[in-house]
Amino acid sequence: MLRARFAVQKKIIQLEFNELCPTLVDSFIAEGHLPNFAQLKSQSYVFTTDAEEKAPNLEPWIQWVTVHTGLSFTNHRVFDLGDGYKLKVPRVWDIVGQHRKKVWICGSMNASFQKPIQGFILPDPWSTGVHPYPEGLFDNFYNFIRANVQEHTRASVPVSKADQVRFLTFMTTHGMKPKTVTSIIKQLLGERGGSNRWKRAVILDELQWDVFSWFWRREEPTFATFFLNSTAHFQHIYWRNMDPSVFSVKPSHTEQEEYGNAVLFGYQKMDTVIGKCLKLMDSNTIVVLATALSQQPCLKYENSGGKEFYRPEDPGELFEFAGFGGDPEFAPVMSEQFRLLFASEAEASGAEKALLGLRMGNHPVMLARAEGKEVFAGCTIFERVPPDSMIVNSEGVARLFYELFYNCNLVKSGMHHPDGILWISMPERTSHFQKERVSLRTVAPTMLSLLGYPAPDFMELPPLSMPTVLEPVPLAGISR
Repeated sequence: MLRARFAVQKKIIQLEFNELCPTLVDSFIAEGHLPNFAQLKSQSYVFTTDAEEKAPNLEPWIQWVTVHTGLSFTNHRVFDLGDGYKLKVPRVWDIVGQHRKKVWICGSMNASFQKPIQGFILPDPWSTGVHPYPEGLFDNFYNFIRANVQEHTRASVPVSKADQVRFLTFMTTHGMKPKTVTSIIKQLLGERGGSNRWKRAVILDELQWDVFSWFWRREEPTFATFFLNSTAHFQHIYWRNMDPSVFSVKPSHTEQEEYGNAVLFGYQKMDTVIGKCLKLMDSNTIVVLATALSQQPCLKYENSGGKEFYRPEDPGELFEFAGFGGDPEFAPVMSEQFRLLFASEAEASGAEKALLGLRMGNHPVMLARAEGKEVFAGCTIFERVPPDSMIVNSEGVARLFYELFYNCNLVKSGMHHPDGILWISMPERTSHFQKERVSLRTVAPTMLSLLGYPAPDFMELPPLSMPTVLEPVPLAGISR
């Protein structure tokens, strides 16, 4: 087995680069674009994971729960982003904490944790049921990042000058590098004229890495995760620009000038993060790269011009039109989805019914599911809506669609694929490649095994076995 057979306690950095594609990584390595990916692969056990699910159960907020618990969706049943806290099964970091070792969880998707825990928890920016830990430590950082991620589709992000000052104060005392400051300045200058704003996501990545590496060096945790989503987002939106040949709706010349290399840009920025991580490694550090799943071209909406997304222009105005009150907390999730938090179950049930009553012709406008005091909702219109289109509420009152919703101007062209990357760089830094896919459920027990801890009985599969028939192979022999 891939076990920790060492006298000194090993440490793990688990890089969680959401939805990177094994085939794209190999192509970009072969073209010389990703030197740090190439180096990491050349010193890793290389696996391709199988998420073992199909849509609608093929979503990162489902698969990352599997990565962290070893449970299939059939058994963990976490279906929506933000519902991870409802699963009371311990994650890998909880089990490491039970062995009285320190953990540092930085941005892991749909995560949860059990108190008491020794270490630090920074939830993903879409989290509603899990808060940063220790209490109060990350608030100024987390609130700023969360606002920028959740409201990235708006022309301006709703953060005040005071929020910005508090964020910068945190960053200057928690690891912000001069190079990151330079990147921020270049990015803001590059946005003049209305272009390049889409690149802003990688600046947030750089800031998060500065915080992650500062705590890693200072606290020396036994198990740490570092999650990034920017390249997954670029793939969803700009796959059409990366490979126009497979799409019937072709991007314009102007779009290609700005977005033609957007996906490669994302991979190169993550290559930079890997380079920084390699510099953190010592002889006691195991580095793991996991992606949970990947992507492929999304062609199912081509006949209607591609998949569009719509969000409420003013949530309160939409709720008033739908016919419910209760002043819920509004928490945007990904794409068109959002979560509403009410004071009572009755209010949540009433909101669900009212939202489901909105119609455009014969079609429902909203998805809505109430559970307890929460409602998970989102616009179900994914085609281009004509300017004069009307929606009607349950009372028969009509309003223009665009008075209540805005187009996010993000036409989806990448969709999920069950293959994922799993590279494990052991202290001996040799490379093995396994051709057969392995279950995503093996990741959690394997991480525990690497640290010398037995997997709990609830985990469904044993740790990965060390390849015995394969000899170390050069990088050229690994690429596919």
